[in-house]
Parts: sequence; C-alpha cells; structure tokens
Amino acid sequence: MSVHRDIAAFAAELPPATPIAGLDLGTKTIGVAVSDRLRGIATPVMTLGRVKFSVDAPALLAELDRLEACGVVLGLPLNMNGDEGPRAQSTLAFARNLSALTGRPMTFWDERLSTVAAERAMLEADASRAERARKIDHVAASFILQGALDRLRNLAEAR
Repeated sequence: MSVHRDIAAFAAELPPATPIAGLDLGTKTIGVAVSDRLRGIATPVMTLGRVKFSVDAPALLAELDRLEACGVVLGLPLNMNGDEGPRAQSTLAFARNLSALTGRPMTFWDERLSTVAAERAMLEADASRAERARKIDHVAASFILQGALDRLRNLAEAR
C-alpha cells in the first residue's frame, strides 16, 4: 500500500517475475499498459473512460487483477519546467486514494512528451485519425511504462 517517489524503493517492493502496469491519467480517460513478466517490454492494453473515482477505481483495479499486475507506474504530468502543477497534484491524489484500496506498490514516471511520442509512433504506423484518437491514451501509457522499465533494468544492472 505504498506510493513511492523513488523508483528504487518501488522496485524493492515488487515480487519477481510479475508484470507491472503503466497508467496515463487524463481528465476523461485512463490509458492502461502492462509489462511482460520479465519487465522488459511495455504493451498498450486499453483505455478506460473516467466517470468519478468511486466508479473508476473498481474498474481499474479489476483490470489490474486481470493483467496480474503487481505494481503500478503512473505518468506524472510535470510542467515543462519540471514543476508540479494542478494536473500533477491530481495524479498524486489519485495515487494516494487508489493505494488505500490495493496492496500494490505505486510510483511515478515523468510523462512529459509521452503523448507526443505516442502520436508520432502512430503516425509512423500510418494509423488513421480515428484510430489514433481511440488508442492514444493506452499507447502513451506504454511509453510511460517503458521508460520506467528501462530505469528498473538499469537499477538492477547497477547492483
């Protein structure tokens, strides 16, 4: 039930050989991605429509159970200067509230430009405008998660 700012502390709580989930929290949707069991590759999964926390949390937790995710990486929407604005504060509050409902450890990953990267990747894949609109949030979640997975791998190699 812990929310960590430090990814190393998050890593210390993770059981081995289990997937972790990545979330891109928007005001209207939550993009969801999941890693493989070896935590090498992030895969976009789905986008959940947001209603209010009391509706969103059970739906999200059911999806995390289905994915067998043992931990959660939330994209932290920092301002371009690195400051935490209202959107970042909202994400921090969401994590605190969600952590009260689950034993999964949570951490944050700087999500600046993740949506831009996701959009570029889908344009390169020649995705239609409608397909991009439908998938942008969970593709962005996979970029967030992949960044965290790469950092976790670097931490493990440094040991």
